[in-house]
Amino acid sequence: MTGPLRVRTMPAKSGKAEFLVVFLHGYGADGADLIGLADYISGELPGACFVSPDAPEPCAINPGGRQWFPVPWMDGSTDALMQSSFRKSAAVLDSFLDEQIESAGVGAGRTMLFGFSQGAMMSLHVAARRRLSLAGVVAASGRLLAPGLLKEEAVSRPPIMLMHGDSDEVVPSASLREAEKHLLEAGFQVETHIGRGVGHSIPPDGLAAARRFLGNCAVGS
Repeated sequence: MTGPLRVRTMPAKSGKAEFLVVFLHGYGADGADLIGLADYISGELPGACFVSPDAPEPCAINPGGRQWFPVPWMDGSTDALMQSSFRKSAAVLDSFLDEQIESAGVGAGRTMLFGFSQGAMMSLHVAARRRLSLAGVVAASGRLLAPGLLKEEAVSRPPIMLMHGDSDEVVPSASLREAEKHLLEAGFQVETHIGRGVGHSIPPDGLAAARRFLGNCAVGS
């Protein structure tokens, strides 16, 4: 496994980076999938620069895409391989964030994550375990991995926004309430948004809510 092979970027519209937003794509996609959201979010955060890395592994069922870890029920991998891959990707992502924060010169407290699906799972897991807290996390259409370990392992508690479509056919929408429950019990501040009639995608009204949320995180940083 290697680190992210490619990173899409967008500089701060203001001309000076004051914040960093990192997009983390879902299973089978790549960094190009979410970088297009940067233009919309920069309307709220003109001082934000954006990066969107490829996940470390080629996707088993879509060779043109990437994955943070395999998914046994989709690609026939084993649970042991999934767990091993997940731990390695978490370490890669943690190091990647260190590099990008240093490169942007903004500090961890001015850095935010926006993850979709598998990227949302990685965002929630890694953000809670970083020594220096990030400014905030948006997790769309994902789930909280290893929820029973969160309270014990969390060392940072950035504000979290969870969003999900109530018609999600890939990751059940009940995952939002389960994640919310465990995050609140572990002392996190959590906002939620349910997209009505929305499947496995980012709800359009949820994107507007996420933009406001990130703006509020920036003000509080």
